[in-house]
Amino acid sequence: MSVSANQKQALDNAINGTSTANYEPIIQGFMDKGIPKSEILPRENVFTFNAWIAKRRVVKQGEKGVKIYVKIQCEKKLNPEDKDNDEKVPVLKTKPVTVFHISQTTELH
Repeated sequence: MSVSANQKQALDNAINGTSTANYEPIIQGFMDKGIPKSEILPRENVFTFNAWIAKRRVVKQGEKGVKIYVKIQCEKKLNPEDKDNDEKVPVLKTKPVTVFHISQTTELH
């Protein structure tokens, strides 16, 4: 199985992001699932489905992750009513994502 550009980007975003805003809900969410706090390391052993694939691991069937919200950079049409103007501006959009702990994954072969 090859790693797609989306999966590589998901891993890069997870590892190189700087926000710690989701650390508390991640840690609490996995503690609620019975994982000790000392074993929950965001950006080290907690990633999205696609990021795990990029790390050559896959989420086990039936596993439920922890939902968090991230800000993503995208573009929006400056004036949607103006059909002749395609000018766009950068905006931040909030997006829900699900993250999984390494204990919920297995190695890809």
